[in-house]
Amino acid sequence: MAGRDPFDYPRDWEADVVLSDGGTVHLRPIVPSDADGLVAFHAKLSERTRYFRYFGAYPRIPEKDLKRFSTVDHHDRVAFAAFLGDDIVAVGRYERLDHGPSAEVAFVVSDAHQGRGLGSILLEHLAAAASECGLRRFVAEVLAENAAMVRVFRDAGYQVSREIEEGVLHLEFDIDPTEESLAVARSREQAAEARSVHNLLHPRSVAVIGASTEPGKVGHVAFVNLLAAAFTGTVYPVNPEHRSVRGVRAYPSVLDIPDPVDLALVAVPAEAVESVLDACLAKGVKTLLIVSSGFAEAGPHGLHAELRLVGEARAHGMRVVGPNALGVLNTAPGIRLNATLAPRLPGRGRTGFFCQSGALGTAILADAEARGLGLSTFVSAGNRADVSGNDLLQYWETDPDTDLVLLYLESFGNPRKFARLARRLARTKPIVAVKSGRHAVRPQLAATSTEIDEASVQALFEQAGVVRVESLAQLFDTALVFAHQPLPAGPRIGIVGNSSAIGLLAADTARMQGLRLASDPVDIGPQAGPEDFAKAVGEALTSPDTDALVVVFAPPIAIPGTAYARAVRETVVELGLHKPIVSTFLAAEGVPDELAVFSDDGVPTRGSIPSYPSPERAVNALARVVRYAAWRQRPQGTLVRPAGIHTEQAQGLVRELLETENGKTTLLSDTDVVRLLGCYGIDVVPFRVASTVDEAVTAAAELGYPVTLKAVDERLRGRPDLAGVRLDLASEDSVRTAYETLREISGDDDVYVQRMAPKGLSCVIGLQDDPSFGTLVSFGLSGLVSTLLGDRAYRAVPLTDVDAATLLREPRTAPLLTGYRGDEPADLAALQDMVLRVAALAEDNPEVRSLVLDPILASPDGAFVANARLVLGPPPSRPDTGPRRLRAINPLD
Repeated sequence: MAGRDPFDYPRDWEADVVLSDGGTVHLRPIVPSDADGLVAFHAKLSERTRYFRYFGAYPRIPEKDLKRFSTVDHHDRVAFAAFLGDDIVAVGRYERLDHGPSAEVAFVVSDAHQGRGLGSILLEHLAAAASECGLRRFVAEVLAENAAMVRVFRDAGYQVSREIEEGVLHLEFDIDPTEESLAVARSREQAAEARSVHNLLHPRSVAVIGASTEPGKVGHVAFVNLLAAAFTGTVYPVNPEHRSVRGVRAYPSVLDIPDPVDLALVAVPAEAVESVLDACLAKGVKTLLIVSSGFAEAGPHGLHAELRLVGEARAHGMRVVGPNALGVLNTAPGIRLNATLAPRLPGRGRTGFFCQSGALGTAILADAEARGLGLSTFVSAGNRADVSGNDLLQYWETDPDTDLVLLYLESFGNPRKFARLARRLARTKPIVAVKSGRHAVRPQLAATSTEIDEASVQALFEQAGVVRVESLAQLFDTALVFAHQPLPAGPRIGIVGNSSAIGLLAADTARMQGLRLASDPVDIGPQAGPEDFAKAVGEALTSPDTDALVVVFAPPIAIPGTAYARAVRETVVELGLHKPIVSTFLAAEGVPDELAVFSDDGVPTRGSIPSYPSPERAVNALARVVRYAAWRQRPQGTLVRPAGIHTEQAQGLVRELLETENGKTTLLSDTDVVRLLGCYGIDVVPFRVASTVDEAVTAAAELGYPVTLKAVDERLRGRPDLAGVRLDLASEDSVRTAYETLREISGDDDVYVQRMAPKGLSCVIGLQDDPSFGTLVSFGLSGLVSTLLGDRAYRAVPLTDVDAATLLREPRTAPLLTGYRGDEPADLAALQDMVLRVAALAEDNPEVRSLVLDPILASPDGAFVANARLVLGPPPSRPDTGPRRLRAINPLD
């Protein structure tokens, strides 16, 4: 590799990363033009840091060493630099030892940036690069007194062997990811990304750049909203034309503000944002919130400006919200931040809300207030050029002020990461999401994507624990139950009311939603007073047969309905809230005062009973909560990789095949499909391709009778009349006859000759890429009817053992596999093992654009793949593998 261009390195080695304090740096391989930067970096190192790195004084870099440090081959000798703006703040490198599988690794971090997690990040990226280049082991020499560097290696999650001699620690460890090393990296990723959002939502000072004195201007609205919310920090208006805005001293530029600025809210025209960015970078602002429009949503020129803006901001350690954002909110009493264009700070609550659409943001906030749903935090990310929903999921996971998460999503920048984060968060905090654009498919997916029915999409959300709803109205309906009521222990629903007609409507809806009625609806009649009504509610609530309660009420003429509502609330509070209750009460929507339990600051809190204008809406909201509770009670399962998988061999084969096709999407030959599947222990029933009748006879003899002959044309093989297939051929004569018949039907000399597999049910396992979820594994029974009905189940990778087991049982035709009507059951364990092998193939090789194993013959003797079709190409979905990095700045996101 000595002749490799030192400027030519894999572009996916370049990344923006978030540090432990929430700041960012840009990481990329070193090239020869970085020589001056390395000299400047070295000059700023303290004597102690240089001593720890070089085991001596090393006051300056000799010319010979400088050339070696700055000129590497990006294979046997690799070096990364972390840049903050134009300055190098950390360097890590490895050098292969004796052309073998081991390399010596070392890194150094400038004194001003030590303690920010740079050493751990460099180690992750070096290990990933080394693995790509065929290395398997790192060795390091570290002075025993260099506690910080020893800690980096010790805490990385690798199995490190240590030897000490004359004050020097010799460390060795395999760099293949382990469960522990992955867990460490995920934990650090969560902490860093959560910290960056914390910085956004807990600023001590906010500069409004473009704060206008004219009431109709966006800059004026944003500034006034901050003041009106009584923000506990300091607000600085920036306006070069006025000395003050609304009586507050204004500054010509953010650079003129005498104190530090944590958050800059930018409300200037798009063409002026770049100069504002430069000033904010010079000021050291942590986060930029851009409410200005005119970027990606305005066309190609705006998109280019947006990408350049975010790239520059990240490279200088800054996160960006927007452009085209509504803003951010934090209702905490110690913050009271309303950095939005919405006029009022919502009521305090324990619900976090992320919204991509700036246009919908104001309506969302108004609706939340009208329904009595308090918020903890709210972020409207607009174009989502940098800060995304995934960042907020990381933050809310550990935010003690947030118990419920609401999402309005238009797309996912990294669907696999979203699924991972959502699945983890949903185990402790419910997530309710509206996902728009459900029928849209990215243009780059059109070649391989197939339509997925909505029932399966719903199943995929439920796999990750996300409660998917169809509209904002349903979002708030469901949120009110989660926010104010406990989770149910089961699906048994009680119904109490004073109208039999409304009670029956509730019961019918409950049955349609798969809920179980604990008993017939209780109708106390329209003449019953508030005390009798409340008594019936209490009896139903305390019944051991009831997991949740629906209260339906039609107001009588003689007594005000508010009296009934107060009586119900008092009874529920007296009993102690332990089962969820929803109501249809007085045609009210939200949490009316009569059904609310208020906190000291007058906010409806836990125990409040949400009310809906119709019993259908009440029951539908409750049903979503019941399904989520059931998901949380199910075992999570564990990620499983079956034995006998050869990942490196498979990845090498994929690279080889893509290079042969110049990276283009291609359908693999039968031979290559068998080779790649074989790396994952998936065997195709042995076959041969014959071009003459004699070759067919010879192949049958080699494979062993009985055999099947199949047309090469898939359209003939897939016909229900089996026009392209001849089964159970047990003699030479039958093979000759079958060959001639197939040749006549297809007009093709070539046929497949394949050993007969044991008879069984025909199943299909597939892989495909979906714009919302990344790579999906599908399962169903083969055949025209199953295809016509869309009877397929789906799971997003990675799969747990529980995912794989439930995938097989989810199709409506799945009972045929378990001994329907006395048949002998198929070997489900073999099918589950095959599903996990397919999932591992997808996880290791995102270049696999689609895979179809069809048919798989599932029998009591096992699962046998009779045919496979595999397409390779550039991976369309962003993988969630490798070292920590921010979402790539990519116009296709």
